[in-house]
Amino acid sequence: MTRRSRLAGAIAAAILTLGAITAQAQWVMVARAVAGRVEQMSNRGKDGNGYDVATVVLEAAADKVYQTALANLKTHQDVTITRQDAKAHLIEFGNGKDVASLKATPLSEKITQLMIASTVSGDQPGSSSMVAQAVLRVCKEMNVECTLAGQ
Repeated sequence: MTRRSRLAGAIAAAILTLGAITAQAQWVMVARAVAGRVEQMSNRGKDGNGYDVATVVLEAAADKVYQTALANLKTHQDVTITRQDAKAHLIEFGNGKDVASLKATPLSEKITQLMIASTVSGDQPGSSSMVAQAVLRVCKEMNVECTLAGQ
């Protein structure tokens, strides 16, 4: 390999590395811009059954978000934790009628997306999202200001 081709390879590698770092920095800036905004989506069929999903980006480490959510769930006597995976930051739980999952996804070292999804039974009140309220409780326990999108 000639000296010129090695130099060209080194320059190309430097440009690719710089581009990747720039893209990562832009992603972190976007995540910080939406941090604390709880997005919620739900749907119910004619029989009243359906799903409920809420997500928020938090400026916190995924391990801390996961541990806070787990501790919160353990305080609810009506909730049974059916699976917990600290490595995947995943918790599955239920209340006897409906099942739910919680996942804390690290976007960077100190930025995490928290998502909670659940089934919804026809006999549950439909006025407010239970998973959105659960996300807001985790925010409160972590001393992070979160608001529902659109409010």
